[in-house]
Amino acid sequence: MPRAELTEALYRAFFAEWAEKGFAAVSLERVAARAGAGKAAIYRRWSSRVAFAAEAVDALGLRMAMIEDRGSLEADVTDFLFRLRVVLRHPLVRRILPDLHAEAARSPEMRTLNTRVAQQRRAHGSTLLERAMARGELPATLNTTLALDLIPAPLYWRMVVVGATPSRQEVAEMGAAITAGLRALA
Repeated sequence: MPRAELTEALYRAFFAEWAEKGFAAVSLERVAARAGAGKAAIYRRWSSRVAFAAEAVDALGLRMAMIEDRGSLEADVTDFLFRLRVVLRHPLVRRILPDLHAEAARSPEMRTLNTRVAQQRRAHGSTLLERAMARGELPATLNTTLALDLIPAPLYWRMVVVGATPSRQEVAEMGAAITAGLRALA
């Protein structure tokens, strides 16, 4: 197997192991076996489970395409939610995210990884807010930290905490409610 293919197979095996066992119980030997490799293939690439997790998340984890300018704050927020919904519907993501948060509470290294995951999502939200400010829909004085917390919160709560997948209509309603909340912050 070519090196790049082996690395990707190791990432996928790592995520499957993490989702099944939880990060604390991840066995790098089992990961290697799932990927059809020897454990030396892992230890040549990564010095620890945390280093492996960080690189795997950067390479394959929680990718979300940048939203296009939909012409209004509400359309952009709703599009963001639909794209996030796709990511959160993935069965591995639904199992790994709660575990990542739990590990972040116990480990500074995992807190760093958790923060990086959040920053990737927040970068998309920042773009959305900047466009709304440029269109005059939100003031430049907006509390962007609070706004960035508000945008994904209802969807994340419903999907990751409650374990339910909202319908397209419910996502659109969330988009309208979040937009009203963002305008109220202004």
